Amino acid sequence: MDLFDLTGKVALVTGGSHGLGMAIAKGLAKAGARIAFNDILEDRLRDAADEYRRTGVTARAYRFDVTKEREVIEYVAKIEKDVGPIDILVNNAGIIKRIPMLDMSVADFEEVVRIDLVAPFIMAKHVVKSMLARGRGGKIINMCSMMSELGRDTVGAYAAAKGGLKMLTKNMATEWAKHDVQANGIGPGYFATSQTAPIRVGGHPFNEFILNRTPAGRWGDPDDLQGAAIFLASRASDFVNGQIIYVDGGILATIGKPRGE
Repeated sequence: MDLFDLTGKVALVTGGSHGLGMAIAKGLAKAGARIAFNDILEDRLRDAADEYRRTGVTARAYRFDVTKEREVIEYVAKIEKDVGPIDILVNNAGIIKRIPMLDMSVADFEEVVRIDLVAPFIMAKHVVKSMLARGRGGKIINMCSMMSELGRDTVGAYAAAKGGLKMLTKNMATEWAKHDVQANGIGPGYFATSQTAPIRVGGHPFNEFILNRTPAGRWGDPDDLQGAAIFLASRASDFVNGQIIYVDGGILATIGKPRGE
């Protein structure tokens, strides 16, 4: 459908070298977008470029740090020269440190907030400046989280950053909607990735918890994010602004069910 067609659009996916970011980038590519992605690790970029080629996706890799404004300015300009003006920004790069707050250092807390909250501000600021100069609008997609809404033991810094990112998204929409820039977020639930593999096998209690807590009764597949990403990147969402779409199998819709039910 034309509403969802991204042909001719350029999408920059930060942290698009693996996991959920790569799945989203592949989905945008299927809809016709040209892909640029970044990471700070050279070997990860190299492996990702091989994976994109293997699956028939044309994607350009860029090594820069999303928390350093000078690098962001330099590489946004480089991407727009190499690939084309950025129409879609997916702020996906992020980290989590699972440390109880009483044991967490200020340095660790600040690092999580810098990468998960400050970096999306830096990226969006400079990509949107270019969008406004062209006068044709664009799309910002911020990767939020269920921790934008809920708390959980050991993820205080992450939840603070993702809660902040939800509100930053709403303020991006407030300031930039008049320029035909839509800023929205995706809040993933619990997904089957290499990072969660150790807690999904061998009768791990967290696996049982997630299956019991999720109305869909399963972990998400990274490809489950592609539909929401394509929608928010396309003309289909031109009057959708400041919203967070939770792709979570229904977790946030329920208080759960008794064990064994």
